[in-house]
Amino acid sequence: MNSTRKIALTAGVMFIIATVAALLANALVPDPTGADYLTSFSAHANRVSAGVLLYLIGHFACAGIAIVMYPVLKKWDAGLALGSVIFRTIETIFYTVGVVCLLSLLTLGQQFTTAGAADRTSLQAIGNLLVSVRDHAALMGVFAFCLGAFMYYTLFFQSRLIPRWLSGFGVVATILMMAACVLALFSGNRITSYIPLAAPIAVQEMVLAVWLIVKGFSPSAKSREPSAIGSTLWA
Repeated sequence: MNSTRKIALTAGVMFIIATVAALLANALVPDPTGADYLTSFSAHANRVSAGVLLYLIGHFACAGIAIVMYPVLKKWDAGLALGSVIFRTIETIFYTVGVVCLLSLLTLGQQFTTAGAADRTSLQAIGNLLVSVRDHAALMGVFAFCLGAFMYYTLFFQSRLIPRWLSGFGVVATILMMAACVLALFSGNRITSYIPLAAPIAVQEMVLAVWLIVKGFSPSAKSREPSAIGSTLWA
């Protein structure tokens, strides 16, 4: 197995890890809404801890996708390839802020259950602030994801490393996800309120993952020649 095939296989596995870990974590962690979410966090401390671990695995896999693909993509455009690494790393950083908020909510929930009525109001207010920070960090993370994904899907489209129907759908799906982010930003709703706009990229990434694992990158794709890059810049 050559190095390019290994890169494709590893990237495909990371796409799956990032998605599956997030889905499992979402199933484990109680929804931080409603009047008694702090009590729920305290009552399900082990589930929250397991969810946090899964979130971390998935979030680091997000950055790993672009890092793993960089040696292949830089042959086409080092700037875009590096940009995808930077933005997907920024995505991971914002998501990690959200994970820290979850851990803080767990600690807060444990304090909430033993606090008196007078203290519960202030603890609830702190909890609501942490939930707000988590939601905003998630939104910023998705913005960063969209920029990073748009860069490597553009490179995929240019290079034909994967079929153009697949990379082209990736570009469109990323734009739809960005539209969801903008709507969430101005409406104040959670990004999860726009499932129809977010669903295409979720499907796209699973199809891409399977393609990279089974087929890998196209062996007929050739890196752009320096002269071609120069002529493009001066065109």
